[in-house]
Amino acid sequence: MADLHKLVADPTAFLQDEDATVRRLAVAACSGRVDESLSHQIAEILCTDPDDRVRAEAAEVLAQAGTAALEQLLAASGDGAGVVREAVATALGELKDGTAVDWLMHAAAADIAKLVREAAVAALGAIGDERALPLLLDLVHIAPPQVRRRSVVALSVFDGPEVEAAIRAAKNDRNPMVREAAEMVVGH
Repeated sequence: MADLHKLVADPTAFLQDEDATVRRLAVAACSGRVDESLSHQIAEILCTDPDDRVRAEAAEVLAQAGTAALEQLLAASGDGAGVVREAVATALGELKDGTAVDWLMHAAAADIAKLVREAAVAALGAIGDERALPLLLDLVHIAPPQVRRRSVVALSVFDGPEVEAAIRAAKNDRNPMVREAAEMVVGH
């Protein structure tokens, strides 16, 4: 394993390490240091690293590059690993750019991984784009419990009688996590 002091001091020297754990730590250590040059390196890792966790870490760190990273993140949205798509959804939510709404809506409705669906719903709430409202209103009733819970929270950024009705109805959901989320939203 690499010397952690050296890795923290100069993470870029470890971005191509043969050990995936070291590469992931190096990518994470780049957090807060992302400039244009480093964002290109991180984007390359997001596209090419053989390890799912390294690519996921790259997505999360790449979000720090701002909307300049949007194209690379959207390109990675088709990654075969759920952990990477989840990280991409989270990163897109942090960017709060409406360009990502279409993919996030598709992921929220249909991704095979529940964690990706949850992250996509949370990102839709963070973005607050009205195009997502009909989907979120549906998901709060028909999705798996974790996605319903996230949908309740995501709906809290929207206004309107249909939103209030959906959140009130969620207070009577069959799942206690969903009910608790609705209670918290209504209490604020």
